[in-house]
Amino acid sequence: MIARPSSPVPVPESVRLLAGRHLPARVWAAVADAAEAARLYAACRGPQYTEARQLLEARLRAANKVLAAHNPGLAVRRADIPTLIRTVRGEGS
Repeated sequence: MIARPSSPVPVPESVRLLAGRHLPARVWAAVADAAEAARLYAACRGPQYTEARQLLEARLRAANKVLAAHNPGLAVRRADIPTLIRTVRGEGS
């Protein structure tokens, strides 16, 4: 039996880019859209951005549908966006 390493091994950027080239175009677009929506969501703090957050959540859900259909491990979760949790709880305002 082979023991798994206790910490994840970092993947070089060139390997990550090579793997990304093999993704279908719709999955690549969903990855980019999810990353952009997550970045913008973290910036939308305060009660005046409620509608913007709802629209960004819809974008994340749509991107996650495509990502999860291709590979469930690609879907964006709340734990992937540390500032998302603080914003939802109201700690970031």
